[in-house]
Amino acid sequence: MKWKTAYGALLLSLVMVVTGCGNDTGSQKAAISEEKINVITTFYPIYEFARTIGGEDANVINLLPTGVEAHDWTPRSQDIIQTSKAQLFLYNGAGMEGWVPGFLKGLDQDSQVKPVEVSQGIDLIYTNEDDGHQHGHDHGGEAAAEEGHDHDHSGEAAAEEGYDHDHSGEAAAEEGHDHDHSGEAAAEEKQQAVDAKYVDPHTWVSPKSAQIMAENIYKSLAEADPDHADGYKERYEVLKEQLAALDQKFEQELAAFENRQIVVSHQAFGYLTRDYSLEQHAIMGLSPDAEPRAQDIVKLANTVRENNIRYIFFEELVSDQLAKTLAAETGVETLVLNPVEGLTKEQEASGENYFSLMENNLQNLKKALQ
Repeated sequence: MKWKTAYGALLLSLVMVVTGCGNDTGSQKAAISEEKINVITTFYPIYEFARTIGGEDANVINLLPTGVEAHDWTPRSQDIIQTSKAQLFLYNGAGMEGWVPGFLKGLDQDSQVKPVEVSQGIDLIYTNEDDGHQHGHDHGGEAAAEEGHDHDHSGEAAAEEGYDHDHSGEAAAEEGHDHDHSGEAAAEEKQQAVDAKYVDPHTWVSPKSAQIMAENIYKSLAEADPDHADGYKERYEVLKEQLAALDQKFEQELAAFENRQIVVSHQAFGYLTRDYSLEQHAIMGLSPDAEPRAQDIVKLANTVRENNIRYIFFEELVSDQLAKTLAAETGVETLVLNPVEGLTKEQEASGENYFSLMENNLQNLKKALQ
């Protein structure tokens, strides 16, 4: 049968996806400053927002090297040593960095660094779908802690703590992810959080969520370094206006399309599609390493055909083989939809940033929805 052959090709492509993910951590990180507040960020969008708001008053250091996919990375002992000397540690939360609990346990006992979960306040998306990556990252943080420090921690305990913090909808609701809604809507949201096993962590991909993240970053900087609060506020207001304009542009330019469905390689666009009334169909799950099932591939190909979908979206930091195979099987083309988890080395060299990548996303969405 045709689909047996196609699925065989898809499985072969999957092997290429899993084995082809880079884990190079060769980028040289900046040094701790004795003159400025030191801010450690976990990956690119947080780094860009913190650096923009911090300006000349803050020394912002990103843990994730350029060109590395965020889901593939775990910290090293030198990252813990450096973070122990900083004043702020900004991480996304919502399950993105499953290694954080073990990482924080490994910090020097006299460290004054304040951890800030910048996704606080976002209306999180809960799901029962296995993310395929977050449990393992807890061990990475714990391993880094044990490699660099002589503390009494259990890797299993850290993993268990990471699961409770990052994946349990019930725990998330108890820890402050229970948002300000009223009546039946609030009750329904609570029940969804209790029932769900996982949280979609890709908050920053929507400009609406990015505005909340930027505000959290600004507040943390102003609180930690009140002497420069005026400068932080001034730069934050500029960033706030830029994000609001980007949000408005997405709303206005996507509203005109009757077609609202997109097919993506990695389920990273839940906040984007929710906030702008689109629907995503993903080849892989919340992690780009999650394996697709045969029946899911067949169903997805049928969805492409039945809805006259013309493009399959892929990402630049992970293999595009599955997207290309599905596109070839269904007779459509491929386009980039960037989850903005990091920059390629070429994008960094050419001066690309969150706004230029999101503008490219908007133009490619418009092309696909025509």
